[in-house]
Amino acid sequence: MSLSLSPLTVVFDYGDVISLPQNPADFERVLELTGLDADTLLPAYWRHRAPLDQGRLSVHEYWRTLADELGTSWSDSRIQEIWISDFRSWLSIDPAVFDIIRELHEGGTRLALLSNAGADFGGYFRHGPLSSYFDHFVVSGEIDMIKPNHDIYVHTLNALGIDAAEMVFIDNKEENISAARALGIIGHVYTSPGNLREFLSELAASRA
Repeated sequence: MSLSLSPLTVVFDYGDVISLPQNPADFERVLELTGLDADTLLPAYWRHRAPLDQGRLSVHEYWRTLADELGTSWSDSRIQEIWISDFRSWLSIDPAVFDIIRELHEGGTRLALLSNAGADFGGYFRHGPLSSYFDHFVVSGEIDMIKPNHDIYVHTLNALGIDAAEMVFIDNKEENISAARALGIIGHVYTSPGNLREFLSELAASRA
């Protein structure tokens, strides 16, 4: 089975679209390693995530910042352990979405990825199994840009060599899709694999 939207380029977000939600077992290991409970760690974890994802904090600086703010300290080796568990917690993919990606690829649809993610994810994206399906990867932490700022969408369009009307963007956050649509990009707010398949199939039919 294949699904073709050519000559459009379909650009996927990664977190909570291609990936499953953060793995609870891995996050429990993060809590164990930090010595903190979720109510203490999570507010700071998310508050400083944007600078990490934009590349303005290194992984080491990110966890040092959290430790300082939360009144604790971790050795460099402990930070390495924490990072491994946190990184691993975001690696599981949704097989149903992966199937859609495969069908688009088999149908000749050009694919790219645009993710708010730390630079450490660049290798995972480019050298893991996903790499054979995507023509280009835009990782926010590598370019000092972050969604929903319009510059990252312009950067993506330029990198792909396409106009806004030639790009379809899939993201789970309404603000990211709204920003893309403001530039003329076709956008879809991801809620489920079934909803995504329906959207892509209807889009393909409308252009047939």
